Amino acid sequence: MKAFPAPKLNLGLNVKAKRPDGYHELETLFVPVDIFSDVLEMVEAPALQVEIPGADWPVQEDLTVKAWRLLSDEFGIPPVRIYLEKHIPAGAGLGGGSSDAASALKLLNALFSLGLSDAALAARAAVLGSDCAFFIYNTPMFATGRGEVLEPYALDLSRFSIAVEIPEGERVSTREAYAGIAPAPAPVPLREALSRPVACWKDCVFNDFEKTVFAAHPRIGALKEEMYRRGAVYAAMSGSGAAVFGLFAA
Repeated sequence: MKAFPAPKLNLGLNVKAKRPDGYHELETLFVPVDIFSDVLEMVEAPALQVEIPGADWPVQEDLTVKAWRLLSDEFGIPPVRIYLEKHIPAGAGLGGGSSDAASALKLLNALFSLGLSDAALAARAAVLGSDCAFFIYNTPMFATGRGEVLEPYALDLSRFSIAVEIPEGERVSTREAYAGIAPAPAPVPLREALSRPVACWKDCVFNDFEKTVFAAHPRIGALKEEMYRRGAVYAAMSGSGAAVFGLFAA
């Protein structure tokens, strides 16, 4: 069985406080985008096999493998062969690994007829990563908690084209981004800011990671400014970076 895990963008990201469990309390709007996607294939096999061409990380620790282990421990499903072809860049704030994990859970659910609902899959996805649950639904979601508390959000961006770019060679780890963050309330609550016209978002919808990430990676900040010079109605870094996106009037 095959799936095509797609990335997400963050419209606004406010890091509100550090939690006792070590995570951060945040709020953001996750939005799926269909600009490019990975390719994930899973088939039953005599033993677990993992192939990820070009991977520079231990493939046995990939989130798709962790997804299989999670369901194998719970339901006793047999081993699989995992083939993952990566097109979503790592360290870009696009959620590629989380999208792969969610797709793996959905494929395994179908492949072995587990009968798990989306809500049940999302609960298990949240164990794998803070934003994994969003990719089970793959529709705009307002996220709170550490990113796993989700609420459907009505959003229509059909009047805009979306450009997503990453400065060549740039990569930002989540650890690096959080190391420089100073949690604080947003000047305008994110829900209120997002309710305003898109043309107003430049002045009220902010990504709290931008300040420290741009200081350490000035080319990422320069790309955001370049998006505005090209005529973007709104531009921002996605998640913890390094991807920058712009909304352009279609």
